Amino acid sequence: MKLRESIANFPNPRPRFRLELLPVIPPFFRRARMNRVGRGELVYYGPAPVYYGIGEVVGQTDRHVVVDFRGTGMFGVHQETMEKQYVLPIPAEQRGLL
Repeated sequence: MKLRESIANFPNPRPRFRLELLPVIPPFFRRARMNRVGRGELVYYGPAPVYYGIGEVVGQTDRHVVVDFRGTGMFGVHQETMEKQYVLPIPAEQRGLL
């Protein structure tokens, strides 16, 4: 199977936002571990922004957040629960460019 054919099998092969502009930040980086996100904040999946897209924090516990991505990324994920170190707030300087 060619790469182009495998990409076409994703729900959103070309997300409508310019997610490639968001900085990739792995969860073991200090910036990710010091991350403080709150309910209602716009966030993205730090290690691979294009896969999940941009989402809103709709719930949280001590270690986890529930993010509503609304299918904006390549995977078409709508709601996901993940550890806080995997999501990052969208930088203010990037918001207008997305």
